[in-house]
Amino acid sequence: MKYPIHIIAEAGTNNNGSLQKAKNLVDIAARAGADSVKFQMINTWGLYLPGKYNYGHYNIDDVIKIRQEGEMPDHEYKELSNYAIQTGIPFSASVFDEQSLQLLASFNPPYIKLASCDLNNVRFLRQVADYGIKVVMSTGMSTLKDIEIGVKAITQNGFNDLVILHCVSVYPSTLKQTNLKFITELKKVFGFEVGFSDHTGTSHAACIALALGATWFEKHFTENKSQKGLDHAYAMEEAGLTAYVNDLHEAYEALILKEDKISDAERYTRQRARRSLYAAKNLPMGHIITNEDVLIVRPENILQADEIDNIIGKTLSKPIQQHEAFSKDIIK
Repeated sequence: MKYPIHIIAEAGTNNNGSLQKAKNLVDIAARAGADSVKFQMINTWGLYLPGKYNYGHYNIDDVIKIRQEGEMPDHEYKELSNYAIQTGIPFSASVFDEQSLQLLASFNPPYIKLASCDLNNVRFLRQVADYGIKVVMSTGMSTLKDIEIGVKAITQNGFNDLVILHCVSVYPSTLKQTNLKFITELKKVFGFEVGFSDHTGTSHAACIALALGATWFEKHFTENKSQKGLDHAYAMEEAGLTAYVNDLHEAYEALILKEDKISDAERYTRQRARRSLYAAKNLPMGHIITNEDVLIVRPENILQADEIDNIIGKTLSKPIQQHEAFSKDIIK
Protein backbone atom coordinates (compact mmCIF):
# COMPACT_ATOMS: atom_id res chain seq x y z
CA MET A 1 0.00 0.00 0.00
CA LYS A 2 1.02 3.64 -0.39
CA TYR A 3 1.64 5.08 3.06
CA PRO A 4 0.70 8.72 3.76
CA ILE A 5 3.92 9.32 5.66
CA HIS A 6 7.27 10.44 4.25
CA ILE A 7 10.54 8.76 5.23
CA ILE A 8 13.67 10.68 4.27
CA ALA A 9 16.77 8.54 3.87
CA GLU A 10 19.39 11.03 5.06
CA ALA A 11 22.66 10.36 3.25
CA GLY A 12 24.11 13.65 4.48
CA THR A 13 27.75 13.78 3.47
CA ASN A 14 28.27 10.05 3.90
CA ASN A 15 29.40 9.75 0.31
CA ASN A 16 32.67 11.39 1.43
CA GLY A 17 32.84 13.50 -1.73
CA SER A 18 32.55 10.53 -4.11
CA LEU A 19 29.86 10.63 -6.80
CA GLN A 20 29.92 6.84 -7.07
CA LYS A 21 29.45 6.44 -3.32
CA ALA A 22 26.59 8.94 -3.53
CA LYS A 23 24.93 6.83 -6.24
CA ASN A 24 25.41 3.75 -4.06
CA LEU A 25 23.59 5.55 -1.27
CA VAL A 26 20.74 6.42 -3.65
CA ASP A 27 20.47 2.73 -4.50
CA ILE A 28 20.36 1.77 -0.82
CA ALA A 29 17.63 4.33 -0.09
CA ALA A 30 15.55 3.08 -3.00
CA ARG A 31 15.94 -0.58 -2.03
CA ALA A 32 15.02 0.23 1.56
CA GLY A 33 11.72 1.75 0.43
CA ALA A 34 12.38 5.31 1.58
CA ASP A 35 10.24 8.07 0.09
CA SER A 36 13.17 10.33 -0.76
CA VAL A 37 16.94 10.46 -0.44
CA LYS A 38 18.61 13.57 0.91
CA PHE A 39 22.21 14.76 0.91
CA GLN A 40 23.88 17.80 2.49
CA MET A 41 25.24 20.39 0.06
CA ILE A 42 27.94 21.98 2.18
CA ASN A 43 30.21 24.63 0.75
CA THR A 44 32.82 24.84 3.46
CA TRP A 45 33.36 28.60 3.37
CA GLY A 46 29.62 29.23 3.20
CA LEU A 47 29.27 27.57 6.60
CA TYR A 48 32.52 27.96 8.60
CA LEU A 49 34.60 30.91 9.70
CA PRO A 50 38.19 30.74 8.37
CA GLY A 51 41.05 30.53 10.86
CA LYS A 52 41.73 28.68 14.12
CA TYR A 53 39.23 28.70 16.98
CA ASN A 54 37.70 26.46 19.62
CA TYR A 55 35.19 24.02 18.16
CA GLY A 56 34.06 21.90 21.08
CA HIS A 57 35.85 18.55 21.26
CA TYR A 58 36.68 18.74 17.54
CA ASN A 59 39.81 20.17 15.98
CA ILE A 60 38.56 22.81 13.56
CA ASP A 61 41.36 22.04 11.09
CA ASP A 62 40.22 18.41 10.94
CA VAL A 63 36.61 19.47 10.45
CA ILE A 64 37.49 21.84 7.62
CA LYS A 65 39.56 19.12 5.95
CA ILE A 66 36.68 16.62 6.13
CA ARG A 67 34.22 19.18 4.79
CA GLN A 68 36.41 20.18 1.87
CA GLU A 69 37.06 16.56 0.96
CA GLY A 70 33.32 15.96 1.04
CA GLU A 71 32.43 18.69 -1.47
CA MET A 72 31.28 17.80 -4.98
CA PRO A 73 31.13 20.09 -8.01
CA ASP A 74 27.77 21.34 -9.23
CA HIS A 75 27.69 19.10 -12.29
CA GLU A 76 28.10 16.00 -10.11
CA TYR A 77 25.15 17.04 -7.94
CA LYS A 78 23.15 17.47 -11.14
CA GLU A 79 24.18 14.00 -12.26
CA LEU A 80 23.28 12.63 -8.84
CA SER A 81 19.84 14.24 -8.93
CA ASN A 82 19.19 12.75 -12.38
CA TYR A 83 20.42 9.37 -11.20
CA ALA A 84 18.00 9.40 -8.26
CA ILE A 85 15.11 10.27 -10.56
CA GLN A 86 16.07 7.45 -12.93
CA THR A 87 16.31 5.10 -9.95
CA GLY A 88 12.79 6.07 -8.94
CA ILE A 89 13.43 7.96 -5.72
CA PRO A 90 13.05 11.74 -5.29
CA PHE A 91 16.25 13.67 -4.53
CA SER A 92 16.79 16.62 -2.22
CA ALA A 93 19.36 18.13 0.09
CA SER A 94 20.00 20.27 3.10
CA VAL A 95 21.34 23.65 1.99
CA PHE A 96 23.55 25.96 4.02
CA ASP A 97 24.21 28.99 1.82
CA GLU A 98 22.86 30.84 -1.22
CA GLN A 99 25.05 28.90 -3.64
CA SER A 100 23.75 25.50 -2.56
CA LEU A 101 20.19 26.86 -2.35
CA GLN A 102 20.29 28.07 -5.95
CA LEU A 103 21.79 24.81 -7.14
CA LEU A 104 19.24 22.61 -5.38
CA ALA A 105 16.32 24.75 -6.51
CA SER A 106 17.44 24.31 -10.12
CA PHE A 107 16.79 20.55 -9.76
CA ASN A 108 13.12 21.14 -8.89
CA PRO A 109 13.31 19.08 -5.68
CA PRO A 110 10.20 17.94 -3.78
CA TYR A 111 11.37 19.96 -0.77
CA ILE A 112 14.27 22.00 0.56
CA LYS A 113 15.72 20.88 3.88
CA LEU A 114 16.87 23.36 6.50
CA ALA A 115 19.16 22.03 9.21
CA SER A 116 18.67 22.89 12.88
CA CYS A 117 21.71 25.17 12.82
CA ASP A 118 19.84 27.59 10.55
CA LEU A 119 16.59 27.82 12.50
CA ASN A 120 17.43 31.38 13.58
CA ASN A 121 19.26 32.36 10.37
CA VAL A 122 16.34 34.59 9.42
CA ARG A 123 17.98 36.17 6.36
CA PHE A 124 18.62 32.73 4.87
CA LEU A 125 15.17 31.44 5.86
CA ARG A 126 13.54 34.30 3.95
CA GLN A 127 15.66 33.51 0.89
CA VAL A 128 14.62 29.87 1.03
CA ALA A 129 10.93 30.74 1.34
CA ASP A 130 11.17 33.02 -1.72
CA TYR A 131 11.68 29.95 -3.95
CA GLY A 132 8.17 28.70 -3.12
CA ILE A 133 9.32 25.09 -2.71
CA LYS A 134 8.15 23.01 0.27
CA VAL A 135 10.45 23.51 3.25
CA VAL A 136 11.31 20.81 5.78
CA MET A 137 12.89 22.44 8.83
CA SER A 138 14.61 20.72 11.76
CA THR A 139 14.36 22.22 15.23
CA GLY A 140 17.25 20.79 17.23
CA MET A 141 19.01 22.97 19.85
CA SER A 142 15.90 25.19 19.94
CA THR A 143 13.38 26.45 22.44
CA LEU A 144 9.77 27.00 21.45
CA LYS A 145 10.61 30.71 21.17
CA ASP A 146 13.49 29.92 18.78
CA ILE A 147 11.13 27.87 16.62
CA GLU A 148 8.61 30.71 16.58
CA ILE A 149 11.33 33.01 15.22
CA GLY A 150 12.19 30.55 12.44
CA VAL A 151 8.58 29.87 11.48
CA LYS A 152 7.82 33.58 11.38
CA ALA A 153 10.82 34.27 9.11
CA ILE A 154 9.73 31.59 6.65
CA THR A 155 6.02 32.46 6.61
CA GLN A 156 6.07 36.24 6.92
CA ASN A 157 5.44 36.80 3.20
CA GLY A 158 2.64 34.29 2.90
CA PHE A 159 4.63 31.10 2.34
CA ASN A 160 3.06 28.22 4.27
CA ASP A 161 4.24 24.94 2.68
CA LEU A 162 6.23 23.98 5.76
CA VAL A 163 7.01 20.78 7.66
CA ILE A 164 8.50 21.16 11.15
CA LEU A 165 10.72 18.30 12.31
CA HIS A 166 11.12 17.73 16.02
CA CYS A 167 14.81 17.10 16.58
CA VAL A 168 17.22 16.52 19.44
CA SER A 169 20.75 17.39 18.31
CA VAL A 170 22.60 14.66 20.17
CA TYR A 171 24.49 12.20 17.98
CA PRO A 172 23.47 9.52 18.70
CA SER A 173 20.62 10.15 21.13
CA THR A 174 18.99 7.64 23.42
CA LEU A 175 15.27 7.00 23.42
CA LYS A 176 14.80 8.76 26.75
CA GLN A 177 16.52 11.89 25.37
CA THR A 178 14.07 12.33 22.48
CA ASN A 179 11.40 14.40 24.30
CA LEU A 180 8.82 13.01 21.88
CA LYS A 181 5.82 14.58 23.59
CA PHE A 182 7.06 17.90 22.20
CA ILE A 183 5.66 16.74 18.85
CA THR A 184 2.14 17.38 20.16
CA GLU A 185 3.24 20.85 21.27
CA LEU A 186 4.55 21.67 17.79
CA LYS A 187 1.29 20.54 16.21
CA LYS A 188 -0.80 22.55 18.67
CA VAL A 189 1.23 25.77 18.53
CA PHE A 190 1.99 26.02 14.80
CA GLY A 191 -0.63 23.95 12.97
CA PHE A 192 1.83 22.73 10.33
CA GLU A 193 2.62 19.15 9.42
CA VAL A 194 5.10 17.80 11.95
CA GLY A 195 7.81 15.16 11.72
CA PHE A 196 10.78 13.69 13.56
CA SER A 197 14.48 13.90 12.72
CA ASP A 198 15.67 10.72 14.37
CA HIS A 199 19.18 10.29 15.76
CA THR A 200 18.51 7.17 17.82
CA GLY A 201 19.78 3.72 16.91
CA THR A 202 16.42 1.98 16.40
CA SER A 203 12.91 2.59 15.08
CA HIS A 204 11.35 2.74 18.56
CA ALA A 205 11.32 6.53 18.84
CA ALA A 206 10.01 6.95 15.29
CA CYS A 207 7.10 4.59 15.93
CA ILE A 208 6.20 6.52 19.08
CA ALA A 209 6.47 9.77 17.12
CA LEU A 210 4.11 8.36 14.51
CA ALA A 211 1.56 7.56 17.21
CA LEU A 212 1.87 11.17 18.43
CA GLY A 213 1.05 12.55 14.99
CA ALA A 214 4.39 12.81 13.17
CA THR A 215 4.13 12.19 9.42
CA TRP A 216 7.68 12.97 8.22
CA PHE A 217 10.74 11.04 9.36
CA GLU A 218 14.43 11.57 8.69
CA LYS A 219 17.02 8.86 9.32
CA HIS A 220 20.79 8.96 8.67
CA PHE A 221 22.24 6.01 6.78
CA THR A 222 25.56 4.92 5.30
CA GLU A 223 27.12 2.15 3.27
CA ASN A 224 29.49 1.28 6.08
CA LYS A 225 29.54 2.63 9.64
CA SER A 226 33.31 2.09 9.93
CA GLN A 227 34.16 4.74 7.31
CA LYS A 228 35.89 7.95 8.33
CA GLY A 229 33.64 10.97 8.52
CA LEU A 230 31.45 12.96 10.87
CA ASP A 231 28.17 11.05 10.52
CA HIS A 232 28.94 7.40 9.70
CA ALA A 233 29.20 6.10 13.26
CA TYR A 234 25.58 6.86 14.25
CA ALA A 235 24.04 6.16 10.82
CA MET A 236 22.22 2.96 9.87
CA GLU A 237 23.55 0.56 7.29
CA GLU A 238 21.21 -0.86 4.62
CA ALA A 239 19.70 -3.65 6.71
CA GLY A 240 18.92 -1.21 9.51
CA LEU A 241 17.39 1.37 7.18
CA THR A 242 15.24 -1.28 5.50
CA ALA A 243 14.00 -2.50 8.88
CA TYR A 244 13.37 1.12 9.95
CA VAL A 245 11.15 1.78 6.92
CA ASN A 246 9.30 -1.51 7.39
CA ASP A 247 8.76 -0.85 11.09
CA LEU A 248 7.24 2.55 10.39
CA HIS A 249 4.97 1.11 7.71
CA GLU A 250 3.80 -1.66 10.01
CA ALA A 251 3.31 0.83 12.85
CA TYR A 252 1.18 2.98 10.54
CA GLU A 253 -1.03 -0.01 9.72
CA ALA A 254 -1.26 -0.87 13.43
CA LEU A 255 -2.64 2.62 14.10
CA ILE A 256 -5.43 2.36 11.53
CA LEU A 257 -8.77 1.86 13.28
CA LYS A 258 -10.31 -1.27 11.78
CA GLU A 259 -14.10 -1.47 11.45
CA ASP A 260 -13.89 -5.19 12.14
CA LYS A 261 -11.94 -5.65 15.38
CA ILE A 262 -11.19 -9.30 14.67
CA SER A 263 -8.89 -10.14 11.75
CA ASP A 264 -8.90 -13.41 9.83
CA ALA A 265 -5.68 -14.39 11.63
CA GLU A 266 -7.31 -13.75 15.00
CA ARG A 267 -10.42 -15.70 13.96
CA TYR A 268 -8.16 -18.67 13.30
CA THR A 269 -6.82 -18.40 16.85
CA ARG A 270 -10.32 -17.97 18.24
CA GLN A 271 -11.49 -21.26 16.70
CA ARG A 272 -9.09 -23.23 18.87
CA ALA A 273 -8.82 -20.93 21.90
CA ARG A 274 -12.44 -20.07 22.71
CA ARG A 275 -14.64 -22.49 24.67
CA SER A 276 -18.00 -23.92 23.67
CA LEU A 277 -20.74 -26.05 25.28
CA TYR A 278 -20.43 -29.86 25.17
CA ALA A 279 -22.29 -32.72 26.85
CA ALA A 280 -20.48 -33.95 29.98
CA LYS A 281 -22.09 -37.39 29.59
CA ASN A 282 -24.67 -39.29 27.52
CA LEU A 283 -28.04 -37.61 27.99
CA PRO A 284 -31.42 -39.04 26.90
CA MET A 285 -34.23 -37.29 25.02
CA GLY A 286 -36.48 -35.46 27.47
CA HIS A 287 -33.66 -34.80 29.92
CA ILE A 288 -33.70 -31.41 31.62
CA ILE A 289 -30.22 -29.92 31.30
CA THR A 290 -28.33 -29.00 34.49
CA ASN A 291 -24.98 -27.31 35.10
CA GLU A 292 -23.40 -30.72 35.75
CA ASP A 293 -24.44 -31.85 32.25
CA VAL A 294 -22.35 -29.21 30.49
CA LEU A 295 -18.63 -29.07 29.75
CA ILE A 296 -17.28 -25.63 28.82
CA VAL A 297 -14.05 -26.44 26.98
CA ARG A 298 -12.05 -25.85 23.83
CA PRO A 299 -12.33 -25.76 20.82
CA GLU A 300 -14.96 -23.26 19.72
CA ASN A 301 -18.07 -24.98 18.33
CA ILE A 302 -21.77 -24.36 17.88
CA LEU A 303 -22.80 -22.65 21.13
CA GLN A 304 -20.46 -20.17 22.80
CA ALA A 305 -19.59 -20.23 26.50
CA ASP A 306 -21.73 -17.15 27.13
CA GLU A 307 -24.81 -19.00 25.86
CA ILE A 308 -24.94 -21.41 28.80
CA ASP A 309 -27.92 -19.63 30.38
CA ASN A 310 -29.90 -20.39 27.22
CA ILE A 311 -29.68 -24.16 27.73
CA ILE A 312 -29.72 -24.71 31.50
CA GLY A 313 -33.20 -25.87 32.51
CA LYS A 314 -34.19 -26.65 28.93
CA THR A 315 -35.37 -30.05 27.70
CA LEU A 316 -33.53 -32.17 25.15
CA SER A 317 -35.65 -32.93 22.08
CA LYS A 318 -33.36 -35.83 21.21
CA PRO A 319 -30.47 -37.65 22.90
CA ILE A 320 -26.93 -36.32 22.94
CA GLN A 321 -23.71 -38.25 23.34
CA GLN A 322 -20.89 -37.44 25.75
CA HIS A 323 -18.54 -34.75 24.29
CA GLU A 324 -21.05 -33.89 21.56
CA ALA A 325 -21.55 -30.14 21.04
CA PHE A 326 -24.87 -28.70 22.18
CA SER A 327 -26.95 -26.98 19.52
CA LYS A 328 -30.21 -25.05 19.58
CA ASP A 329 -32.02 -27.58 17.39
CA ILE A 330 -31.95 -30.29 20.09
CA ILE A 331 -33.30 -28.07 22.85
CA LYS A 332 -36.90 -27.07 23.51
